[in-house]
Amino acid sequence: MKRTFLFSILAVIPAVLMPLAATSQVAPTRAASSGDRDDTSYKYTVYAGYAYTSLNQVNQSRAGLQGVDFTVTRNIGKYFGIFGDGAYYDTAFKSTNPCPPSNPATPLVPITSCTPTVTDVFFGPEFHGYLYAHTSGFVRVLLGGEHTGGEVMKPNISFAGGLGGGLEYQMSKHFSIRASGDDIAASFTLVGDYAQYNYSPHMTRDARATFGVAYKF
Repeated sequence: MKRTFLFSILAVIPAVLMPLAATSQVAPTRAASSGDRDDTSYKYTVYAGYAYTSLNQVNQSRAGLQGVDFTVTRNIGKYFGIFGDGAYYDTAFKSTNPCPPSNPATPLVPITSCTPTVTDVFFGPEFHGYLYAHTSGFVRVLLGGEHTGGEVMKPNISFAGGLGGGLEYQMSKHFSIRASGDDIAASFTLVGDYAQYNYSPHMTRDARATFGVAYKF
């Protein structure tokens, strides 16, 4: 009787251990095939895309300008980076009054162009990380300068800065598509204020938006 009981115990042990062994062999395979999201921490991210900026510093009924935006980010760890951003806008998005009427009796500085341009250069910190599956997000602080051309604005280059953020969707190991927006504050004279305020600058806030492709390496 004792010998029969001992053989029964020995038979139960392999029956219990075999499913555990099978599970331990399957688990790595399942983890390896659980999606193709790339969690590698790359050193650099380069972005280029279409860009839009509002034009609140120019009071001639222009809705905004279109252009291009280029960004390079040096990633430091998995969630932090330092970026440099440059954008140039020279195409009117909408213009209901492109050239204000001239009045020789009004002592205003002449406007040099009917189509203004905007140039932005910013630097700052960025915080980023995955939100869900292939979608990641980032927030950033922008500090730098802004130039409004073709409008005889004062100052020529204004200190500017703001906050921004965006989303990225990972398309492959190195490529993502990105959509982002910023709120930029600067200080310029308005077009009609030359004589009245003697080039006194006003605080302006412009919304920026961009959509394009990011490459990580």
